[in-house]
Amino acid sequence: MKVNLKCFAELSEGDVCDFTGSDKYEISEGDTVESLVDRLRMPKEEIKIIFLNNKIVDFDAVLHDGDQLGLAPPVAGM
Repeated sequence: MKVNLKCFAELSEGDVCDFTGSDKYEISEGDTVESLVDRLRMPKEEIKIIFLNNKIVDFDAVLHDGDQLGLAPPVAGM
């Protein structure tokens, strides 16, 4: 199973994910946003908004094959 991951602003600076296209990552049954973020060693404290299939979710959202996941950092006023 795979999900497509896209990162925005300073979260896209690493080689893990970017904003120009989505990177595909293998997931297992029951994986959550948090488990994927942990596995990719992304700093959770720098992630403010999580989009899963165009809806805002929390780190405990369960991922499914083909999901579109977007991660955004805090922005002014948030």
